[in-house]
Amino acid sequence: MFAVEFRQTAIENSARAGVATTHRGEYQTPCFMPVGTRGAIRHLSAQDYEELGARIVLGNTYHLMLRPGAQVVADLGGLGAFAGWKGLTLTDSGGFQVFSLNPDVDDDGVSFRSTYDGSMHRFTPESAIKTQELIGADIQMVLDVCAPLPSADEVVRLALKRTSSWAKRARETHRRQDQSLFGIVQGGIDPVLRRESAKITADLDFDGYGIGGLSVGETREEMLVALAAAIEHLPKDRPRYLMGVGDPASLVEAVNLGVDQFDCVMQTRIGRHGTALTSNGKLNITRAEFTTSQDPIDAKCACSVCKRHTRGYIRHLFQVNEPTAARLVSLHNVAFTLDLMQQMRDAIINGEFASLRKSLLEIWTDSANEKP
Repeated sequence: MFAVEFRQTAIENSARAGVATTHRGEYQTPCFMPVGTRGAIRHLSAQDYEELGARIVLGNTYHLMLRPGAQVVADLGGLGAFAGWKGLTLTDSGGFQVFSLNPDVDDDGVSFRSTYDGSMHRFTPESAIKTQELIGADIQMVLDVCAPLPSADEVVRLALKRTSSWAKRARETHRRQDQSLFGIVQGGIDPVLRRESAKITADLDFDGYGIGGLSVGETREEMLVALAAAIEHLPKDRPRYLMGVGDPASLVEAVNLGVDQFDCVMQTRIGRHGTALTSNGKLNITRAEFTTSQDPIDAKCACSVCKRHTRGYIRHLFQVNEPTAARLVSLHNVAFTLDLMQQMRDAIINGEFASLRKSLLEIWTDSANEKP
């Protein structure tokens, strides 16, 4: 079976820059992966991803299996061809979406209703693998159990037990040698459980390792303690992927601990409502003070939106409910985050990461207990 080759090119303390090589191409780390839930990043096109410099875009198994259907995606050439995207793709298992719907979970799998028409569906570790093999992303994730936080200790332990059992079944089911498979570490915010889950998952020898079930209501400090415990027992020669995290403070702190890749919907979710990420922190561009502003969203940003459009113009678009407004701020936010990852990579290579981390945290955190 093909394994992702991870080559560490530089390290500063635990922060590391590297290159991960998949069957169809490579990506540099640290890496941010924009989320295209239904086959597209909201308001953006494949041409946009390419021009922004994204290397990997996510798709969501839960949504794609329901509409248009995994077989339809396969018949149209797989996720990349389906979306007109020439870069790499990753599909999550859909587990997070499933578990947000209060499903019926047992040791064998999970039953849930479609968010579209209420029809009943069943996911097992095996069917999740086979569905993702049809969708055809370059990297797929195992089906896991994501316990909500806070949860009773027995709930977190049961989620860990099922995630571990399902990971083994997924590993045995996976057949596509041109498609990499990542395991997932669970365990809530308990460092002991995180270490236990990481050891079990690492022993299954996956191509890479996701760390799930974080940034779901805990403080950033709690998240980082659990994250560090998991990383202790993950192989150094495989990518480490913190799932669902994308705010700048959490990104730089996770990279500092040795995480290689990330995904998040935040960039486009807040962009749709007029909040931009900037070199000075968040900016709500809908505020009246920007009515006649001729400044770009961020004077330090080189994205196409900042080169062309003023805050005053973009605010006007929001005021008249013009969809272009959401597109422009979403484009900027994705560009900002991709550039931030490149800054971190360059800083690691040049031995300047500690300084960059300090300056970013001064901008992006108000307290050590801020929620990610």
